[in-house]
Amino acid sequence: MLASAIFRGDEVVAVRSRQLGEGSIRIAIHAVGRMKSGPEKELAERYLDRVAKAGPAVGLEFAGLSETPESRAKSPAERKREEGRRLIELAEGSALVLLDERGNNLSSRDFGTRIASFRDSGMRQMVIAIGGPDGHDENLRGKADLSIAFGAQTWPHQLVRVMLAEQLYRVITILSGHPYHRD
Repeated sequence: MLASAIFRGDEVVAVRSRQLGEGSIRIAIHAVGRMKSGPEKELAERYLDRVAKAGPAVGLEFAGLSETPESRAKSPAERKREEGRRLIELAEGSALVLLDERGNNLSSRDFGTRIASFRDSGMRQMVIAIGGPDGHDENLRGKADLSIAFGAQTWPHQLVRVMLAEQLYRVITILSGHPYHRD
């Protein structure tokens, strides 16, 4: 089911439903580690709620956020491999986007263009993955359709979730022509 979003400022105030059809993609977020209650979790949830409400109007359907525990393997390489195997199974048949410090630094508009490209090419599902404290396995990076970074710095997972949620909402506003984003 698709919907048209009606905005009042930055808030979605109404949604008109219509049938899900060609030109839409389901976006899931997968994170290694659990996010504790607090202001970061509340802010991420607020943006993800906006994504869920406004996204269908531009063919982006939010499929939810899944968390898996960090691996308990002894070495960082083993932990990354174990976490990567879980993610590969989860992302089967989906476009895989990794958040990785070695990834491409994309502008918000370029990120939106990439997501729209996946959608417009007929891809029906996308998984955006936030790795554990050790990052992503090299094998997994090789299988990713896109690897992006939020700058060269290392960010706490709580802030990465907030930044990703906000960027997904920003992408939706860019694709819909809403003035939230300013170049």
